Amino acid sequence: MDTRTGLPVVGMVGGGQLARMTHQAAISLGQSLRVLSVSPDDSAALVAADVRIGAHTDLAALREFAKGCEAVTFDHEHVPTAHIEALEAEGVKIFPGSAALMFAQDKGLMRTRLAALGAPVPRWSAVSSSSDISDFSGGTWPVVAKATRGGYDGRGVWMLSSPEEAAELVATGTPLIVEEEVPLRRELAALVARSPFGQVAAYPVVETVQKDGICVEVLAPAPGLSESRALEAQQLAIDLANALGVVGLLAVELFETEDGIVVNELAMRPHNSGHWTIEGARTSQFEQHLRAVLDYPMGETSLTAPAVVMANVLGGEPGGMSIDERLHHLFAEDPGARVHLYGKLVRPGRKIGHVTVLGDDMTSVRARAARAAQWLQEGR
Repeated sequence: MDTRTGLPVVGMVGGGQLARMTHQAAISLGQSLRVLSVSPDDSAALVAADVRIGAHTDLAALREFAKGCEAVTFDHEHVPTAHIEALEAEGVKIFPGSAALMFAQDKGLMRTRLAALGAPVPRWSAVSSSSDISDFSGGTWPVVAKATRGGYDGRGVWMLSSPEEAAELVATGTPLIVEEEVPLRRELAALVARSPFGQVAAYPVVETVQKDGICVEVLAPAPGLSESRALEAQQLAIDLANALGVVGLLAVELFETEDGIVVNELAMRPHNSGHWTIEGARTSQFEQHLRAVLDYPMGETSLTAPAVVMANVLGGEPGGMSIDERLHHLFAEDPGARVHLYGKLVRPGRKIGHVTVLGDDMTSVRARAARAAQWLQEGR
């Protein structure tokens, strides 16, 4: 508890852009998010008032960080499970808890648990040798290999087209699962939040657009998605949040196929597929996550406009106009574009921010968002 304000303190492990935007949401609730950051130059550490420097792999640092926090949560899934369990045993309130978070940390555990719950998942198998992968393929290539832990933005995922490629990957020693290549029509995401009390709030289902394994656009609501399919996706996310005991945000990444929806991944934290909610929903995913871990009543999740598009801003090649100059030009061209920059060093392909555009027509809104993101990346 903050003795000055009388308000609870929430600690977030990780100093990335998710913590940065959660901190912004905390301000309106009278709080300053406490952040455990590896470096004072991390995205959230540049703006939050209460920053502790330490590694998420250091139990002593985690223990000291948690002192005085009403709740501890995460902006990534990489804290060792044993550390979370140790803190829980000492009475620290951690959301999501270890019993839920392990299913977002380990893809093998996730697939096993989802299958046991009867959730729709791709055909998959844990593998330890190239012959295991070949047996799984049954002579039909490609197959999808995934590192069981870690991996994001296309990292830790491989399309294997032959036994030779499988042998090369296995030789790296990376623990793996393999999955069938799903004949998808598109990718969707269903985002829900759940409180310790058990209240659940669901956001409209969105379409996520990927390029080279990186999400480049999110369209809200998912264009052309039937009401029945949207309700099915939302109910699936709610059922998973309840069954897994998730507290906070749960993002369920989905493949839409000709036959229905299939679960791709789970994330138990604010998620890239929900950045549009800052301007596009009555309650942003970041405020909703704080409400959930503090056991506050959930906020309204309805759209603020008929069409909302979020486009990620990726780092471009060095040189050309400065980002400040690009902002000047963008704001002159499209005063309605809302820009969020993360204070990160620019590297080609790195997510350095996002742009959100709202309007009445998805086609025109999407074009504006893509143009704005492209301009901020390359200045043209």
